Amino acid sequence: MSDSRQLGGPDRTSIGDMLIRHRDAEPRVDPTAWVAPNATLVGDVRVGPRARVLYGAVLDAEGSTVEVGESAIVSEHAVLRATAVTGVDGPVVLGDHTFVGPHATVLGAHVGRCAYLAAQATVLHLARVGDGACVAVGALVHARTVVPAEFFVPPHTTAVGDPVRVLSADRADELADAIRDVGFADAAFGVRTEWTDRVTRYQQVAEVRSAEYAAHAEDTIVG
Repeated sequence: MSDSRQLGGPDRTSIGDMLIRHRDAEPRVDPTAWVAPNATLVGDVRVGPRARVLYGAVLDAEGSTVEVGESAIVSEHAVLRATAVTGVDGPVVLGDHTFVGPHATVLGAHVGRCAYLAAQATVLHLARVGDGACVAVGALVHARTVVPAEFFVPPHTTAVGDPVRVLSADRADELADAIRDVGFADAAFGVRTEWTDRVTRYQQVAEVRSAEYAAHAEDTIVG
């Protein structure tokens, strides 16, 4: 992230007002980047040269970081959220020239350079999407999954595991087993309750989220 600047200076209004100090960290946006006036950047968010963050997008570093590479595009209403609740840092990293489509979601994952995440694609915690890979419309890359460089995840499918498997919704039993095996609740929240005890697991997940998000009570708008 060369030539970046910390927000709050005299040019802050040129890149929007929803720039939020969180956990003593402020967003930093390169002077050649552009962030839409109603996008929201929270905490240690770093937007690189000539990157574009479109209307309604939310980039939330929580206790980690969000890094948007050079000429990367974050489209309308996309969500990039990092985390550190498990004790393992879970930043969001978008490589240079990466595209994140409208309503796409990236949670604590690494997306390589020149990758393409289409509209409503989702990439979950600790996953890695390789350089030049494509996650098509409505597809899901599950936790801890590794998508190789230039790999194509078809629309409305789930990529899971390392080595990766791609499963469609009509393979429900196989898909459920694969998702169980990646340990999503552990990867995302440090919760290791049995897969079959959903009520307890989801209660614990909600408690972790509540504790993590409590830090937002101290947030302040930059400037």
